[in-house]
Parts: sequence; C-alpha cells; structure tokens
Amino acid sequence: METHIASTPFGSRPMSLALLAAQNVAREIPEGKAVDKWQLYRDLCEGKSVIGVGDRSLAVLAALLSFYPDSELSEENGLIVFPSNKQLSLRAHGMSEVTLRRHLAALVSCELIIRRDSPNGKRYARKSRGGGLEEAFGFSLAPLLARSEEIAEAAETVRAENRALRLMRERITLYRRDISKLIEAAVEEEVPGDWRGLWRRFRMIVDGLPRRAALEELEGIVAEFSAIRDEIDNLLICHENTEESNGNADRSERQYSDSNTDSLTEFEPAFEQSGATATHKPPTPTPLKGYPLGLVLRACPEISDYAVDGIRNWRDLMATAAQVRGYLGVSPSAYADALDVFGPETTAIVIACILQRANHINSAGGYLRALTEKARAGQFTVGPMLMAALKANGATARMAG
Repeated sequence: METHIASTPFGSRPMSLALLAAQNVAREIPEGKAVDKWQLYRDLCEGKSVIGVGDRSLAVLAALLSFYPDSELSEENGLIVFPSNKQLSLRAHGMSEVTLRRHLAALVSCELIIRRDSPNGKRYARKSRGGGLEEAFGFSLAPLLARSEEIAEAAETVRAENRALRLMRERITLYRRDISKLIEAAVEEEVPGDWRGLWRRFRMIVDGLPRRAALEELEGIVAEFSAIRDEIDNLLICHENTEESNGNADRSERQYSDSNTDSLTEFEPAFEQSGATATHKPPTPTPLKGYPLGLVLRACPEISDYAVDGIRNWRDLMATAAQVRGYLGVSPSAYADALDVFGPETTAIVIACILQRANHINSAGGYLRALTEKARAGQFTVGPMLMAALKANGATARMAG
C-alpha cells in the first residue's frame, strides 16, 4: 500500500477535507487488488454522467494512463505517473497547457487522481541503487483502483438506462407506425369513428416529440400513444362485430327466404309466369351529375393503370383513387378532409387529375389540402380542373398521333 502520499498539495493549491478523504480511501486498497486499466477507463467513459467527469478531462486521464507501464493497475507495480505537462499535452492531442491544467484539476476534484507533489512541485522519480523506483512524485492513480467497483456500477447503471431508452424509442416507433397505418386503413375502409380527431391527437404528440428526452418523458409519450391505440382497437373491434352481426342477419334472411317457397308466387308472380331467374343486383353509387365517367377517364387516363380489373363504374374509380392516394403521398387526414368537403365522387376526380399532373406537383398532399380549403371557402369547383386536364390530354394525344 501507498504509505508516503503527501497530505497537502504544493504551492498555493488549497487543501480540503474532501481531498483528505480521497487520500484516505486510496490508502485502503485491498492487498493484491488489480484492475485492467483500459477496461476501467471504458467503464468510466460510459459512467461519466454518474461520476461527474467531462469528455476533455477523460482525454487527459487517458493520456495519464498511457504513461502507466503495465496493463493492470495494482499497488504492487506502483500507482504513480510523472509525465511533464509537455509530454501530457502531446498525448492529449496537443491540448494547450492552460486547458491541460484545468482538466487535471477537474480530475483531482472528481477524486479520480491525487497529486503527490514533490518538495519543489516538480514531477520526477528517484531510483534506488538496484535500478528500481525508490520514490516518485506526480499523479497517483490509486483512486481509480480504489473506486473500480463504483465506476463499474456507474457504467452498468448508464447501460441499463440506455437499454430502457432504446426500448422506449422502439415502442414509440412501433406505435407511430401502427397508429398511422391503422387510421389510414380505417379511413379507406370507411369504418365509422372520429378518425380525424384521433389523427389530430396523434400528430400533436408526434410533432411535440423532443429530440432528446429523458426516460420519464418517453414513458409519458408511450402512455399517450397506448391510449390512442386502445381507442383505435375498440373502434375496429366494434366495426368487426357489427359487420359480423350484419353478415349473420343477411344469412338468416336468405335462409328464411329460401325456405318460404311461396314467397315468389305471392309477391312476384311475374317472375314465376315468365320463368325468369331472380338475381340480386348490388346497389350502384349515384354518378356525379354533369361529368360522365367516360369524360373523367378521357381527361385522366393514367388512373386506369392503377385499377386491378379496370374502371367500369364510379365505384371502381373511387376505390382506385383511394389506392392512388397512398401512392401520391396524400396523408389520411388530407384525404378525410377532401371526402368531407368534396364527397367521394368529386374527391376521386380531383385525385385522378392530381395523378395526371403528378410530375408538375411538388406535394400532392399539400395541393389537395389547398384545393379543399378553397372549396370550403366556395372558391373552387372541379369542372375547370377536369376540363383543363381533358384539354391537356387531348393536346398530348394529338401530338403523339
């Protein structure tokens, strides 16, 4: 053990009880204790926020450790290093002497090193007649060895916090993806619910995400996302239950109708006399008045390329437009606003026109929002936009011909 560490610093440097306590701790190192110096340094770098040491001070400590000849710190090999400020500055990447002194003082203040000053304040070593070190004056690394367990625990604490932060960030990323895609799917499938309100709440949280947040802040954000996700799940479950109930009711009604063999004779005698087969025709959407579907497809032919089985009616156009909306990068909230203001048929025409001019539009979502706001204020109708697309497409077709 080190038994001759100077109790007080040289010159005008003050003495303190904290410094005396650090010296006492350094004297109580168990016999035979040894620690890998660079592993200890890595732990200190990870646990620096707990220990209270800065990056530049750690760079100076790395330079001090590089002067220690052995790979393990131990009292048996001595714990004093005695480089000059010039040598330290070179190994600290050319740090100025004033800055070097400030960070050496910081290391002493953090109780990571102790000054062992010579009578004249110089750093040197005195060798014995046998060639070994008899006495050395400089910086003692004994506090590092004495606090090695504390430093390792600090590093583990920081690692655990970082793992928790990483897990929280992963959960936030998953919530953002799930909520966004589920709201988008619900809007496209026309599931009943306040999807616009949920989207606004979701965006408020996302827009307020801090770049650097503590674990407690992230836990609060995760709780808010979880509440929104629960509401979405409840709405979707209710919709599924309603759809299932309607499906069961339809099946029961068909079974009842099939079992009543006199129903067609009693209520629809014309079918029985003519021998015609009764067929169920699904209801077709009411076409947009004033703009035939064929006119829309001539003005905006590119939307037909996105239809799975072609566009034969307004239902096909609206379904294709809902799909194209995602390709154009139009957000679910912008699409929902357009549906509220324009209605489904006009929204489909507007999206078809935007697709036709996609190469000339920087942001399809922003463009749709602007048109929606103009329509809400009574300053936009789809007719001129459709006629312009028809004219442009006709000119293009003539040039190609």
